[in-house]
Amino acid sequence: MAYWLLKSEPKEWSWDQQKKSGRRGAEWDGVRNFQARANLRKMKKGDLGFFYHTGDEKQVVGIGDVLQEHFPDPSAKKGEPWVAVTTAAIEPLPKPVTLAAIKAEPKLKNMALVKYARLSVQPVTNEEWKLVCKMAGLKA
Repeated sequence: MAYWLLKSEPKEWSWDQQKKSGRRGAEWDGVRNFQARANLRKMKKGDLGFFYHTGDEKQVVGIGDVLQEHFPDPSAKKGEPWVAVTTAAIEPLPKPVTLAAIKAEPKLKNMALVKYARLSVQPVTNEEWKLVCKMAGLKA
């Protein structure tokens, strides 16, 4: 299993909307960055991901999973090479983990969220996953 971080502007698609989609999930679409697309293509059914609110919040707010591996993005124009996946909410974090807290943790200095702040779909290492979960009040 791999771990990911998926970023969303809460005004566009929020954690609450993701939760409302239930276990049927929702398409994670609209990604228009080649590295993020490559990461979407690497996602496998059952992988877990942090749901991250961008904008004013800048914090990890929940955990979801990949229900369906990549497929052509229905929001793309005909012939464009973009892909989407289907994700579902599993659980909110008991304590959201802010970007400031992540940056303040020396063990997370190499996390993609710190190094590539604008990348909307990012890999998360096993060690990073465990530490962010611990910071959120979860056992990983």
